[in-house]
Amino acid sequence: MKEMVFKKGLINPISLLILMSVAMPVAFNAWSAMLNNFVVEKASFTGVEIGILQSLREVPGFLSFTLVFVLLIIKEQTFAVFALALLGLGVCMTGFFPTAYGLYFTTIIMSTGFHYFEAVKQSLSLQWLSKDEAPIVLGRLLAVGSLTSLIAYGCLWILLEVFQLPYLINFVIAGGICILLAFVMYIGFPSFPSKVEQNQNLVLRKRYWLYYLLTFLSGARRQIFVVFAAFLMVEKFGYSASQVTLLFLINYAFNWMFAERIGQLIGRFGERKALTFEYIGLIIVFIAYGIVQNATLAAFLYILDHMFFAMAIAISTYFQKIADPKDMASSAGVSFTISHIAAVVIPAALGLVWIWSHSLVFYIGAFFALLSLIAAQFIPKSPSPNKETRLSLGAGSVRS
Repeated sequence: MKEMVFKKGLINPISLLILMSVAMPVAFNAWSAMLNNFVVEKASFTGVEIGILQSLREVPGFLSFTLVFVLLIIKEQTFAVFALALLGLGVCMTGFFPTAYGLYFTTIIMSTGFHYFEAVKQSLSLQWLSKDEAPIVLGRLLAVGSLTSLIAYGCLWILLEVFQLPYLINFVIAGGICILLAFVMYIGFPSFPSKVEQNQNLVLRKRYWLYYLLTFLSGARRQIFVVFAAFLMVEKFGYSASQVTLLFLINYAFNWMFAERIGQLIGRFGERKALTFEYIGLIIVFIAYGIVQNATLAAFLYILDHMFFAMAIAISTYFQKIADPKDMASSAGVSFTISHIAAVVIPAALGLVWIWSHSLVFYIGAFFALLSLIAAQFIPKSPSPNKETRLSLGAGSVRS
């Protein structure tokens, strides 16, 4: 692909980011929507096996720091497209292996593509977007992904309920669309240059400590909900695959309507206030999920969590404001590794806790949300490379 400068029109970096935001949800969200029912119905999974599978799913995320070494031999944009194709391949293969070890294998393939893609996409977004436009455009990209998910879940619901297609065919369709779109990106877009040459070394900087902490807590907290809230819907409340898909439809309808607005609000009120609101809401949601006995209320809590999750882009915009532009690529891989340290351990460990007490799993999630709330208070009103936190250097006092 030819090198070229950014230009207006359809063939530009933002258009590519939009297409990426379309391709990923088609495959990954279809996989997520069918997974719990598929593993219970076809592989007789319990909380232990689903915990192991989800822990294995996070191993590639834990290894995301290797991204900086991969980028020594392949350009970020090209690698993002390759990772998307690998994601699609893993989803295509899922229905062919309805056993515990087969599902572990296909999950690792899918997850490797997913996590490398997400890390590279985050890096490219923060490189290609200015600090002023980043919150709005990231919100817009989230809205595009949500609209895509909305359409994908609608189609999936029709395929499951109306045409009653088997899981295998649905996995192949979703993964195949992702692979096709990756091919379109590869042949249809030139290689866009980075505005700043990226650091080719593994970067860990002391002044980024708050970003690392917020990222770690976000990964731990989010993993609990992603794994066990959805599993609760199936195991405790008996939701069918089509009902779970319908629930996801509602989630992404809300995200589509409000994601861009959330990005605008982050730009207006700042990262600290946005994250404070998110974490207070998540504490309430986790505690409520620990005591819920009604299937409808559980569904409402699930939707509410997804709405709060949209505010997580504030962590990325905070980092963009404090970071050296040369650190974006390396830091993207490092941040994904940090977010997955707990994610590798938590599903398997809490899978054992799940057998003893469903509620305790969600109370642990509320504890992580509380720690996130405390950490968010150290974000300054106007973050910058010289003002990464509210702590004064050496003095330990707090500044605005």
